Amino acid sequence: MTTDNGRRTTDHAIGLDVGGTKIAGGVVALDTGQVLTRRMIPTRAERGGDAVLADARALAEALRADAGHLGAGVCGVGIGVPELVDLAGNITSGHTIAWRGLPVRERFGRFGPSVVESDVRAHALAEARYGAGRSFKQFVFVTVGTGISSCLVQDGIPYAGARGNALVLASSPLTTACTTCGAKLRPVLEEFASGPALVARYNHAGAGTAARGQDVLAAAEAGDTSAMHVVFTAGEALGVSVGWLINVLDPEAVIVGGGLGSAGGLYWKSFVAAARAHIWAEASRDLPILMAALGPDAGLIGAAIAAGDLERRSRIRE
Repeated sequence: MTTDNGRRTTDHAIGLDVGGTKIAGGVVALDTGQVLTRRMIPTRAERGGDAVLADARALAEALRADAGHLGAGVCGVGIGVPELVDLAGNITSGHTIAWRGLPVRERFGRFGPSVVESDVRAHALAEARYGAGRSFKQFVFVTVGTGISSCLVQDGIPYAGARGNALVLASSPLTTACTTCGAKLRPVLEEFASGPALVARYNHAGAGTAARGQDVLAAAEAGDTSAMHVVFTAGEALGVSVGWLINVLDPEAVIVGGGLGSAGGLYWKSFVAAARAHIWAEASRDLPILMAALGPDAGLIGAAIAAGDLERRSRIRE
């Protein structure tokens, strides 16, 4: 079945971007990446995994009804989660959403082929297909917001690793010893440079009562010296890690997304300068470091693309 413009009515998929505070969903046109309709609900993860999963399914049902009203049939649903996801689509961690061990894909089976993917890989897939990564054969994607993760993309495909765990950039400590006093240091980048880390460090300094990372960024832009120090050093720390990542992977480009990664200002300037300063090979030092292009819709767009790709592979096998 086709619409008046010749597009198959099933050339659309539902994408869900499950986060710690909200679940964003949309119906996505797979040939363009356009989001036809959007909905958003609070996650309220403290209620437990089953309650969140029921809400996510209800959101997908509402989006399918929206698609029907638009004459856009959907071929499946993709679910992006802020967790580790193995190569079979099983959620293998429970740091944010208690879905580890739950049959998430099976619960969405009524919507057609369903796929579960780590949110950073979903975001990277969207940028590769329709965003800032379209012109690159190989790039590193980094997302910075509530957490910090990374993903290598090759030929438009996010690399998952042998077990699906090739995304951890900032969650584990970088253990070392102080050369002056001998104390063991265990700095964790995510506890220093993420959105919640900005809030915690700024408020701990007694400079204010920020509620979000954006509040600290705004204070820095307004000239608050404490906020400027927090933001500058956070961007610098992120740049050190991304510089190391560039040295290891030698990508064509680095693309940075997430609310904090796309904020610009002092955080961005500090990050880029530190990243370039820590690139060892001279030929790599001027590689493009770009902001992601798709904004807050990227996660749900990428999840929908993953569902569409799964449905397409299923048709080819048939």
